[in-house]
Amino acid sequence: MRSGRLVSALVVAALLSACGGDDGGGGSAPVATNPTPTPTPAPTPTTTAGCTLRERETWAAAQLNEWYLFPETLPASLDPTPYKTLSDYVDGLTATARAQGHDRYFTYVTSIAEENAYFSSGTSAGLGVRLALDSTGKRLFIAEAFEGAPALTAGLDRGTEILAIGTSSANLQTVTSIYTAKGQAGLVDALGPDDAGVARVLRVNDAGGTRNVTVTKTSYDIAAVSTRYGSSVINDAGHKVGYVNLRTFITSAENQLRTAFATFRAQGITEVIVDLRYNGGGLVSTAQVLGNLLGGNRSTADVFAYQTFRPEKSVENETMLFAPQPESVSPTKIAFIGTGGTASASELVINAFPPYLHANAALIGTNTYGKPVGQIALDRAACDDRLRVIAFATQNSAHNANYYNGLASTMEASCAASDDLTHKFGDPQESSIRRSLDYLEGKSCTRVSATASTATASAPGALKVATPAVQTLVTPDRPSPAQREVPGLF
Repeated sequence: MRSGRLVSALVVAALLSACGGDDGGGGSAPVATNPTPTPTPAPTPTTTAGCTLRERETWAAAQLNEWYLFPETLPASLDPTPYKTLSDYVDGLTATARAQGHDRYFTYVTSIAEENAYFSSGTSAGLGVRLALDSTGKRLFIAEAFEGAPALTAGLDRGTEILAIGTSSANLQTVTSIYTAKGQAGLVDALGPDDAGVARVLRVNDAGGTRNVTVTKTSYDIAAVSTRYGSSVINDAGHKVGYVNLRTFITSAENQLRTAFATFRAQGITEVIVDLRYNGGGLVSTAQVLGNLLGGNRSTADVFAYQTFRPEKSVENETMLFAPQPESVSPTKIAFIGTGGTASASELVINAFPPYLHANAALIGTNTYGKPVGQIALDRAACDDRLRVIAFATQNSAHNANYYNGLASTMEASCAASDDLTHKFGDPQESSIRRSLDYLEGKSCTRVSATASTATASAPGALKVATPAVQTLVTPDRPSPAQREVPGLF
């Protein structure tokens, strides 16, 4: 997760993001209980003369040596000569921690400008969809489409299957042939760069039949809470339940969440479904807002989370407390929908409630990604380099931080469910929502398997959802800031 703050030339942001997610920084966090490390920044060069690859590598190694949560895993020295990019060098420095399962590409280099644009308003460019791959059947589906983006405008939405991809109708290649020849990377290449103006012809199949659709990528802002299904009150045979679907933890989500919970409070809602199935993480400050809105029955002395740096940085340790808001509800039961795409700030929120609600807080769906650590952001502004460094561990009030393999084994209650692409979000008949409603009604269920991992550590963004080893959220090896926080985004 990230807690955003500006410290001289550094943007320090705590984050619990997964392989597809980061904790973004760039602004002053509205919640005062986020960690505020105050390191002395490395001198920022005033010209690009300070931005040779060797200079950037030297800078990155120094930051890791000062802040990395696992300093004992860093090499005493690592010759940068064989590494062709800064990202590759950082991956080399963190290889040991990655082999131990503690840093699955959570430490990385990104663009300051791109990340700030995303975390302020969800700005991205592309088709405006999340893509899910059935690797067994070699089929590609739209798992979600975003409002104001080109795909939804063209009539493509959740459940649409993409059959073929091309730059024109004359050179369409089937998804099956692309995947057979080049795997997931071939699909990423076929879809082209996520730059405004790039066009692709897609042969699709959905309720409207099979057809060719030309979609031109544009810039758009991702609404963290959908205007179509982001929040609702579900009336399940006279049983009223609040439903909120949060796509990503960014600043613009906070007022949207407040509005949703004000409605729940006005209607006396005491049972809530929080749908985080694809939420790869984001700002700690926004995670606290969601926690506070779910914490109407928590006192201001109750711990939301602990954040703990390495011993020599212990002055930066932080205890985050609940702060109930005017819009807060006091839930008797909460059903959190999660998958392998659920990570970072999402896991922080889920993990906060079992010590208080015990079996009345449940994980519904499949196991989560597993990231009980957070990042700070260290900037080399002249080079547009932001180094995200794993710098602290996170715990709930019971000091549980043992979920590197996901939250399934730590939750007192869980119910296995599939991610049902045949139904829209918010639909009571969608499998994960139906199972959530059943749990809230006290019906029995099968626990989520903690061993059937829905995520892999082999590459950034390799997050699996729904049926393990069948559906995968498609992510490039080097995802953009938006793709890290919104797994599967194109």
